[in-house]
Amino acid sequence: MNYASIEQISKAYGERIIFQNISFGINAGQKIGLIAKNGTGKTSLLKILSGQDHPDEGEINYRNNIKISFLSQEPDLDENLTVEETIFASENEILKVIAQYEKALQHPEDTENFQKAFDLMEAKQAWDFETTYKQVLSKLKLEKLDQRVKLLSGGQKKRLALATLLLDHPDLLILDEPTNHLDLEMIEWLEEFFKKEDITLLMVTHDRYFLERVCNEILELENGVLYSYKGNYSYYLDKKEARVEIEKTNTDKAQQLYKKELDWMRRQPKARTSKSKSRIDDFTEIKAKASQRRKEHEVQLEINMERLGNKIVELHNVSKSFEDKILLDKFNYNFQPGERVGIIGKNGTGKSTFLNILTSTLKPDHGKLVMGETVKFGYYTQKGIPIKEGQKVIEVIREFGDYIPLKKGRQISAQQLLERFLFDRKKQYDYVEKLSGGERKRLYLCTVLIQNPNFLILDEPTNDLDIVTLNVLENFLLDFPGCLIVVSHDRYFMDKIVDHLFVFRGAGVIEDFPGNYSDFRAYDKSKPTEITPPTETKDTSSKNNWKNSNEDQKLTYNEQKEYKRLEKEISKLEKEKEKVQQEFLSELSEEEINKKSQNLQKILDEIENKTERWFELSAKME
Repeated sequence: MNYASIEQISKAYGERIIFQNISFGINAGQKIGLIAKNGTGKTSLLKILSGQDHPDEGEINYRNNIKISFLSQEPDLDENLTVEETIFASENEILKVIAQYEKALQHPEDTENFQKAFDLMEAKQAWDFETTYKQVLSKLKLEKLDQRVKLLSGGQKKRLALATLLLDHPDLLILDEPTNHLDLEMIEWLEEFFKKEDITLLMVTHDRYFLERVCNEILELENGVLYSYKGNYSYYLDKKEARVEIEKTNTDKAQQLYKKELDWMRRQPKARTSKSKSRIDDFTEIKAKASQRRKEHEVQLEINMERLGNKIVELHNVSKSFEDKILLDKFNYNFQPGERVGIIGKNGTGKSTFLNILTSTLKPDHGKLVMGETVKFGYYTQKGIPIKEGQKVIEVIREFGDYIPLKKGRQISAQQLLERFLFDRKKQYDYVEKLSGGERKRLYLCTVLIQNPNFLILDEPTNDLDIVTLNVLENFLLDFPGCLIVVSHDRYFMDKIVDHLFVFRGAGVIEDFPGNYSDFRAYDKSKPTEITPPTETKDTSSKNNWKNSNEDQKLTYNEQKEYKRLEKEISKLEKEKEKVQQEFLSELSEEEINKKSQNLQKILDEIENKTERWFELSAKME
């Protein structure tokens, strides 16, 4: 079933053409990942598809009555509502069904209207909505339901917007970087959710494992041209490589033909036949093909890094607490040359505190740090680059000098350095405030690296970076000869870069795991987990009447749930009773007979109690 047909759409901002004559379709059940460099139109395309913007040319045809939801990078929420009120203020269809049922409860004499409302509750599975939305919010670490939106962080607001969309069950869900601001546990939950749900997706994400495990089609926007790959991320990598080879071969052939035709053009007299004019037209086309160049850039920095000595950083019995919260407890470690450490752990377990102590911006309560004389930190934080009004990209780099020393006495200019970080000459003279979020992060990363560190600390370096830039960064880091610490929720990035992990468990517990993130997850999932019984929580909300007890003759929402649950429990107990009765037919000892008799009596008592309550509820339905 076709949900949307995108036909020959184009978009430009002034003289800058973002994309031109793009066409593709979206069908039910497709899970599409969109890949492109930062600043090449990913977000613009998503906004056009979601109806927040319009193409300059072309058209988009949607299936009638299709429901589309869009998760932007900066969602627009009512600041004065609470987390729970935001859920109930949405245009969720299930909420309308619940409201209709609640209204029918107020007029029990209208049996036809009540039956219609009851059937809708069944069809939409609305009885469990309260449980469902609380589960989703819990998975996204939004457990304070009465907290005001204005008090939430940017990441929490995006998670709340994501929860609202997931509960809404749209026909087509459009997502712009859905894994940003999610920790590893949340990302894996969302990944499983999308894998099992019958949902149609179009999303931009830099999380390559997410693309690998969720998507069944990849769209790549490159140099204004859209390429489609009918498979996941691995399939895309294989087929793209084959496409690039074919393009290279075709370009080489076109260049040879161009030289031949150019020679013919130079030898032709001024008077030309219609046949030769046709050949001239062909020549123009050949010239265009021969001039094609793939705009690919690779960072190949060979910065002349100061050599690390035998002593790098030693931590001896380092402890740190904030009031009663222990973050580090007598931690000991001795960093070795060339070490690559990944740091993982839930928020609030001490990851940032550890990095701040390591870089001497925070002092430990107890213990000491011993620092090597030649250690020079490069610290990439989540704060990003400070924006100065009217400052251009090239000026940011020149604050560190016009030239950067390389190995073997060579040097590189600030302009050349920026080109290697995917800023062309024109882009270098753009104002920093006009850069996209990803471009600012790329520029900030450049400023950290050119300071020639030999101990590099990267705190969430992959946020807002496109996949092309991530590949460039990974290639650089694989060649980086110094020590490296990475804090990241990008599992693909961690697997490729780090050799072992510091796992922050909380309460000062830090485990040193000898492997990458995938190794750790396989190990962690294999461990037995303690099962704790769920604790009942009282629902103190009085504003949502469909959740509270009701004195009407018809069943309330909670009574309806209880009625359905009792039916299942009684049926299960009846089967248990039959099983125990059958066991009496076999030869049993006196002790076994007494034990089974007690068990049977317990089952009979439960059946009697539950059946009595079932009849009470049945009577209210009559």
